Amino acid sequence: MTVGLMAFIVIACNQSVNKEQKNTDMKEIEKIFPQGDKITNNNFTGAAWLNMVMDNDSIYNMQIGNVTFEPGARTNWHSHPGGQILIVTEGKGFHQEKGKPIEIIKKGDIIKCPPNVIHWHGASASDTLVHIAISPNTDKGKVVWLEKVSDDEYRHLKK
Repeated sequence: MTVGLMAFIVIACNQSVNKEQKNTDMKEIEKIFPQGDKITNNNFTGAAWLNMVMDNDSIYNMQIGNVTFEPGARTNWHSHPGGQILIVTEGKGFHQEKGKPIEIIKKGDIIKCPPNVIHWHGASASDTLVHIAISPNTDKGKVVWLEKVSDDEYRHLKK
């Protein structure tokens, strides 16, 4: 009887470990792209990660990156000479063009940032935000980084 009980416990523990591993594996499979490397420059507030999906080349003339923002993380104000397209794949956050009202963005939204228009984007205070950032027409120049979105500006926008 003791051997039978021990065998039952070992099998039950293995099934539990296997179930936890399967749940972890499924979460990783559900991601479109890996999280990438933590962004360590001064163009972001809070923690964000970047996985460059496609670097610029002479044929396609664009860059594509997958960006993950932890809750409250955001870009500085910036513009793109060739424009930018954001495809939100997870979570909830904000996008704002200078002088315009804040937009709430969520999974499934596509945002077209016109060339040379100053804007910022990032996660809400309580949600992670993941988006694919497409920077077309890179021959027109690189992103122009500007000042931080202040905590006061961000606090007035939190939802």
